[in-house]
Amino acid sequence: MLQVIRSGQGHRALRQLPRPFFFPSSLRTITKISAMYPQTEPFQSGMLKVSDIHELYYEVSGKKDGNPVVFLHGGPGGGVDPSDRGFFNPEKYKIVLFDQRGAGKSTPSACLEENTTWDLVKDIERLRELLKIDKWHVFGGSWGSTLSLAYAQSHPDRVKSLVLRGIFTLRKSELKFFYQEGASHLFPEAWDEYVSVIPEPERHDMITAYHAQLNSADEETRLKAAKAWAKWEMWTSKLYVDPAHIAHADNDKFATAFALIENHYFVNDGFMRDGQLLDKQEIDKIRHIPTIVVQGRYDVVCPTTTAYALKKVFPEITLNIVPDAGHSSREPGIANLLVEATDSFADL
Repeated sequence: MLQVIRSGQGHRALRQLPRPFFFPSSLRTITKISAMYPQTEPFQSGMLKVSDIHELYYEVSGKKDGNPVVFLHGGPGGGVDPSDRGFFNPEKYKIVLFDQRGAGKSTPSACLEENTTWDLVKDIERLRELLKIDKWHVFGGSWGSTLSLAYAQSHPDRVKSLVLRGIFTLRKSELKFFYQEGASHLFPEAWDEYVSVIPEPERHDMITAYHAQLNSADEETRLKAAKAWAKWEMWTSKLYVDPAHIAHADNDKFATAFALIENHYFVNDGFMRDGQLLDKQEIDKIRHIPTIVVQGRYDVVCPTTTAYALKKVFPEITLNIVPDAGHSSREPGIANLLVEATDSFADL
């Protein structure tokens, strides 16, 4: 099933629409985010030691005996925000959020040692076991969708459902589009700032060039590169450029962890073979898991072509394309449909 949804349809639109339902791409309606639930405070939080080096911050909110769901944040290196709890009905769900290795409140901050996709997959299992959860729903956007797929393919018997947003599978073509040539044609002024910290002879491979800057012996060079890297993503993450979102890149701690960890993963191809998550033998492992995907049509960070590629190899999914949205989970059409998706699985 593939649907193109207008964000003006709002909360519970999916149940009211005939399927499939298409709106002309010229139809654009911008509404406020009305679907997200009020935040509830965690009733449990702590630090989970997952290696000799890393400790992860985690929290549990919502209903103590509710339907468990784990939220996998983006980046990698982005960390969670209290507002992330709002994607889930707190009267139905036991909501588990955690900061991945080196991100957010997890320690040590920005640490790259023992920090790979497969370390994170093992961490999710450790957290599930700590919380004595048998099976849970998995929710992830952007890099969180990558990690959700990797986790589900590794532990398909532990996943009740998948709700994914802004599909990203770490293929070389996806990285090239965003970090080398593609998005640059749409945001030339932001691109100029992004490339300005890299000497011109090195700009033929921006990820590698940034890797050198982010790991420089000079602290000022590292921080300047981190802020420029983070700012590029903040610039391009919404259909309507948000100055407040861009300003987030000026936070030293956030920018350092976000840029360093992202670049570490991307320079290492996500520690997986190119296209691994879309391979038929991997998808066959999760074909039985109910899956809803919400994708912004004008997402330039994680372009729609990847969500479409997932739909082709995994036709059982419901793919919703929002015609007036970019990448951010906080854009109205995307946020509303994500909540609609979690509502639909609340009693599963």
